[in-house]
Formats: sequence, structure tokens, C-alpha cells
Amino acid sequence: MRYPIGASATAPELTADPHPLLARLRAVEPVSWLPALGGWLVTRHDLARQVMRDARTYTVDDPRFSTAQLIGPSMLSLDGPAHTRHREPFARTFRPAETRARFTAFVETEVDRLVTGLRPAGRAELRAELAGPLAVAVVAEALGLGDTDATTIRSWYEALVAAVSAITAGQEAATPEAYALLRARVEEAIKDGRPSSLLAEVAGRPEGLTAAEVVADTAVLMFGGIDTTEGMITNAAAHLVGHPDQLALVQAEPGLLAGAIEESVRLEPAASVIDRYAVRDVALGGAAIRAGDLVRVSIAAANRDPEVFPDPDRYDVRRGDADRHLSFARGPHFCFGAHLARLETTTALRALLRLPGLCLEYTAGPRGLVFRKPDEVRVRWSAA
Repeated sequence: MRYPIGASATAPELTADPHPLLARLRAVEPVSWLPALGGWLVTRHDLARQVMRDARTYTVDDPRFSTAQLIGPSMLSLDGPAHTRHREPFARTFRPAETRARFTAFVETEVDRLVTGLRPAGRAELRAELAGPLAVAVVAEALGLGDTDATTIRSWYEALVAAVSAITAGQEAATPEAYALLRARVEEAIKDGRPSSLLAEVAGRPEGLTAAEVVADTAVLMFGGIDTTEGMITNAAAHLVGHPDQLALVQAEPGLLAGAIEESVRLEPAASVIDRYAVRDVALGGAAIRAGDLVRVSIAAANRDPEVFPDPDRYDVRRGDADRHLSFARGPHFCFGAHLARLETTTALRALLRLPGLCLEYTAGPRGLVFRKPDEVRVRWSAA
């Protein structure tokens, strides 16, 4: 076998703790064929960046693309002019200046409300009680769905995440019933045309997205705006509070918080893999890839490449090059919600750092084949 390490890889191993396996692959088989995934896995930083930037050779526009199987064409599963037509009406709202102006006050108010409610108890489970509710509230506000029950919104995206993860693992998955409920609510928001509704605004722009296309793109925003942002906040809290020496550094020098967040995003990206399909026969990292082959990029592996990040498995809030991570992708599919996700994570962690005696009580390791986060991050502090 030309790729013995890849041949031995299993989906459970990649779901639980993939980093030892990814390190072996990166060192010996940086582009390896994994039967468990039905495709190639790219684990080296330079090769991962190359794949993401070259949409002419490695495309998302393929009927096998997991999200497209569930919701149809969207900004996530299109390339070229069609991708631009779907992406730009949404992306302009999330540029850095617009993000700060539109969302800073809302995020600060929501974080203050959540943390104030938690403070008297002296302990909290941060994923369920802070990260998740914050991510849902911000997405609802951003889309103009603020009057939709948070539990309902959460059920929509959890159903979609489960279906995408099943397809990625090679299992059958039908479009969840929740998508029909999401579609009905989005169509209602478009029809209402409220001034605060991004959905109505997008539907009325010159790009002329249909209602069905707006619904598909809304589902994509829920992946980025809820699940991966919840994961980013949860992972960042677990890393920082779980390393008391690093926590002490940030408490002594608050300016290190931005670096602490980037280091967490590098060490455990909330979305650990992205899929592309080869448009033509191509050589990559010594592998002969055929037209039509699945080429899966491991962001998790690229972010721990020792050629780019010395001592890559160590969490170091002073790491000067942590922002070279690929967690928000590269090329035409760079995550335009990155600025908002950083705003939410920074605001949430800044509020937690104000809690006296903050320390980790318990956390499980992050899990997930595609979307990685701990099931629980329990912390405590002095409530007096």
C-alpha cells in the first residue's frame, strides 16, 4: 500500500483525538488516500493553502458536496461568478467597519446579560450557558430573526449540522424536516421586509437571489454564525481557563487576549476540515490526484504544522505567528464572518476574566469529525 497510514485511519479516530494521526500523516503522507473518508486528506500547511486558493483546480461545485446535498446550491457550494452572486449581498454587511458599527453594542449587551445572570451561582457550563446562547442571539439579530425563539433556531442548525456530519462520515442523510421550517421563516422575513432584516435586504438587491437561494445561504450562515462560533468561544474558554499559567499572563496583561484567542483558533479550529473536488488530474504533494477525486483539507493538521508553528501542540498566548492559522480558510471561500466571530469571542472572554477566582472545574476533550468542540466546559469563580 502506498498510503499505509491513511489506509489505517478510521472515522472514530478522526472524531475523537485526530492530532497524533494527523501528525504522522503530515510527516510521511502529507497528501494521503483515506478509504475511511473516500478521498484524499491534505495535512501540510503550504499544500492546504494551495488547495484553498486554487478554485480552478479544486472546486466546491460538485453534487457530492455535503451541504449542497442537503440545501442545494449556496455560497458554500459554488465557485466563480455564481459564488460571488450568492456571497456578496451577505458579505458586505460583515466587513470590519460594518461589523463593529452594527454589532458591537448588541454583543456587549448580550454578553453582559448572560454573564450577569450566571454570576451569582459561582459556576457555569460555558457551552450551553454562554457560548451557545450568545451565538444564536447574534445570528438572529444579524438576519433579522430576533423574534424567533432561540430554541427553535438552535433546533434548525443542530439538525443541519448532524446531517452534514453524517454525510462527511460516508453515511446516508436526508434533508432534515427542520429545513422546511427554516425556509418558511426566512420566506416570511423576506415578505415582511422589516428595516432590520438582512434577509429582506438581500432579497431586494440587484443580484436577484431567489427566495430559495436566500434560504440556502441563510442555512450556511447558521453553520458559520452559530455552530462554529459557539465552538470558537467554547474552545477558547477551555484553552485559556484550562492553562492557569496562560490565564495568569492574560489577567496580568489584558492586551494578550487577542493572541490567546488566535492561538486557540489555531490549536483547535471549530471547523476542522473542508472539502474540495479536483477539476482535473493534478499532482499535489507527491500524490497523483484524478479529476473528480475528493480532496479534503485538514485545517486541524495544517494549523499544527511544525514547519510553520514551532512546538505546535503547545498553547502559548504569546505566540507571535498564531494568526498564520487557516481556520477561517483562504481564497474565495474565506469566512467573511471572522470579524464577528472574533468580536463575540473577545467580548465573552473579557467578561469571564472579570469573574474573581475564575478556574476550570471540568472539561471533556473536543470531539467531532467536522465541527470540533468539547461537550462541556465547566468553570467556577468566587460568587461573594
